[in-house]
Amino acid sequence: MINMQRLEIFVAVVEAGSFTGAAQTLGLTKAVVSFNIKQLEEQLGVSLLIRSTRRVSATDTGERFYHRCLQLLQDAESALEEVRNDHSGLSGSLRITTTLEYGVRVIVPALADFAVKHPQLRIHHVSSSKNDDLIAGRFDVAIRLGHLADSSHHARLIDQFDILAVAAPCYLNTLKDASIRDLSQLASAKWIAHSRLSTPLSWQVTTPEGESVLMSAIQPAMITADSASSLLAFALAGSGVAILPVWLVQEAIEKGGLVRLLPDHQFPRQGIYALYPNTRHVPEKVRAFIDFLHERLTIANRK
Repeated sequence: MINMQRLEIFVAVVEAGSFTGAAQTLGLTKAVVSFNIKQLEEQLGVSLLIRSTRRVSATDTGERFYHRCLQLLQDAESALEEVRNDHSGLSGSLRITTTLEYGVRVIVPALADFAVKHPQLRIHHVSSSKNDDLIAGRFDVAIRLGHLADSSHHARLIDQFDILAVAAPCYLNTLKDASIRDLSQLASAKWIAHSRLSTPLSWQVTTPEGESVLMSAIQPAMITADSASSLLAFALAGSGVAILPVWLVQEAIEKGGLVRLLPDHQFPRQGIYALYPNTRHVPEKVRAFIDFLHERLTIANRK
């Protein structure tokens, strides 16, 4: 029969490199650690550790066994966590970072409802226009929009959205025909660009005929900004044309503050991703929130 405590002691000895260090980590005496390692080796019939006067290290067999023990201990902790959560709900803290705009409109309302379902869970939401580092910021989840760059983190696509070319009527009235009727006119417009995009003035556009065309602005951007809310404010003020998410501009379009340009053309759809650290054991609170958010957005899209 497997003694999980002995496995935990063995892992601690390998990681500490000594019986004394493992004893300090586990809050046990050195004699208890030594006894349990001896019993484990006798039970398995193999030598797991090499002892020297300065350091304890794993044998080849011990090294392989160490990695198996890590997996077993993590699986056991996961099982215990699931049982605890089934009984008492999620607990601890959940740190999430998002952009300000999407956070206010979508993530914060979702977090508010999630908190009601799990009252023992402490939620920390951080708004940022920058892609904050998950590890340095101690974030459990980051919600990223757009096209996801290569990352060492896990990522799950939870939704997609359209982006639209928009401008205010007061800007369009300054143009010769008071409108923009084709891609060449759009390329010639005054542009308001997002400074954090790698190619803020080039877009692969699908025409009404289904042809994919690269559209690039002829002139440099008249104005750049590092947040979608700033771009929206500039567009509403008549500063030029901007490409913005439908969820951000739909209300302004309906109220007449903005006009959707070339509505029969399709700009590339953007993804909404949940990023979380690349660890073997994903906390239940992380899985639960991502599943909750995905289900919530799926239901919203059906309405």
